Amino acid sequence: MGFRILGTGSAVPDKILTNDDLSTMVETSDEWITTRVGVKERHIATTETTASLAAEAARRALEQSGVTPADLDLIVCATITADNVSPTAAGEVQEALGAACPAFDVSSACSGFLFALECAAGFFARGTVKHALVIGAERISKLLDWNDRSTCVIFGDGAGAAVLGACEDDHYLVSELFTAGGSDVIQIPAFAGQSPFRVIPEGERPPTIFMEGQETFKFAVNAMCEHIRSMAEKIGAAPSDIHFVVPHQANLRIIAMASRKLDIPMERFLVNIQHYGNTAAASVPIALDEANRAGRLHPGDLVAMCAFGGGLSSAGAIVRW
Repeated sequence: MGFRILGTGSAVPDKILTNDDLSTMVETSDEWITTRVGVKERHIATTETTASLAAEAARRALEQSGVTPADLDLIVCATITADNVSPTAAGEVQEALGAACPAFDVSSACSGFLFALECAAGFFARGTVKHALVIGAERISKLLDWNDRSTCVIFGDGAGAAVLGACEDDHYLVSELFTAGGSDVIQIPAFAGQSPFRVIPEGERPPTIFMEGQETFKFAVNAMCEHIRSMAEKIGAAPSDIHFVVPHQANLRIIAMASRKLDIPMERFLVNIQHYGNTAAASVPIALDEANRAGRLHPGDLVAMCAFGGGLSSAGAIVRW
């Protein structure tokens, strides 16, 4: 038993923070950010939470799919910014929707949505679910050092969701997951706690995003290209046969370089980084939802999704629309 995507949805906070706004907070400019990253503006949570954004994206995906909360057999939420350790973000979405099904979170940074999709695929393969809701939701703004212009200009908040439905003709054609554990390139330390017995290690980093830009760039380009080439080969296709690529929206230069290396025209890459920045696990499903609602995806299209980020982790999947 396989699945296909029945509907998509996304949600972002109301507040928009432009590059000009940021230039009043740190030493930067619209030209600097646009040239190096490709972001023009991003949405930043004020009253919104990770769970509230996830629930709104889920509602929109359910509405489009025609599936009701009562029909759901599973909810998986990819996030590194859950509002609580417990309840999980997925559990809070379940409550908000009024669903009655297992719900749990997956943590793999920017690759999280594709890791969550693979988790759901396992349930469909076993025949234990008919409808599943997979979400990527992040409030990255709470993890940023807003005095660090190398990171605070890149990220934004948001959520994206997909409703999956069981089918005999599996539309989930191939997937790949990769992890190379380590904290040298990207690290986001957790809150260390308040134990009076804990010995604080020398050089401990604060609980904000640390990123080695050049190493991240190289890892990202290589991961995207290798996943797409490998996955295409596994389904007997060439990269040029892929109708659309939904890349993680980390940096426009990463996407452009991957386009050149893969010889896939940029117009086939679904890009929205200019409006949202890097929303981590929400990045791929937000871009997928925008393209879906704009009518760009057609039945039978081969759609490749690819993500990379902290962990270090990367992932890819090709679905037939």
